[in-house]
Amino acid sequence: MLMPMPRKDTTKGPAGARRAYHHGDLPRTMLAEAVRTIDRQGIAALTLRGVGAKLGVSRNALYRHFANKDALLLAVAAEGFRLLRVDLQGAWEQKGGGALGLDAMGAAYIRFAVQHSSHYRVMFGRALGEAGEAASPDPSASGDAFGTLVVAIDTLQRTGVLQGGDSLQLARYAWAVVHGVSMLAIDGLLRTPADVEEFTRFAVARVRTGIGA
Repeated sequence: MLMPMPRKDTTKGPAGARRAYHHGDLPRTMLAEAVRTIDRQGIAALTLRGVGAKLGVSRNALYRHFANKDALLLAVAAEGFRLLRVDLQGAWEQKGGGALGLDAMGAAYIRFAVQHSSHYRVMFGRALGEAGEAASPDPSASGDAFGTLVVAIDTLQRTGVLQGGDSLQLARYAWAVVHGVSMLAIDGLLRTPADVEEFTRFAVARVRTGIGA
């Protein structure tokens, strides 16, 4: 886990509040509540006031951590990209790199989108507006999710598994394919988990065929 889960406090909050939290846990707890709200009601329903009401904390406490809804959404997106990077790197390492590692990264990407669809919709949706630019995948940012894919492709080019050429463009191609499959999956256009799994295998295999040496 990237961050500790909030610790419960036995202190009772305002009427209707779910629970009270130690002050130091509030930003993480707000993120978790924002994700729950998006999952249940969609991004449009998310408000700082609504999050505060669910958690039983004052508006002043909320605004000390997030100036507005865009700031909270940006934090949700940034958390999503951190989690995605961990999943991609883990998939690559678990398979020992190589062609199987690349396939595993593609499958891990789609699995992340399905399992964290609320994060994913914020990460790649339009709700952030200009505020979302800082959380979008940036090829020049060291250690981000997209950079992890670029590094993997560079490695496979050096070992002759993938064709030569612009590794950034090859990474964009691979990203576009798995992003498309992910959107089909979370929008319900791939009707069952078995459909998602079958098409995931098909898509990641075609990515490797398309950019293979």
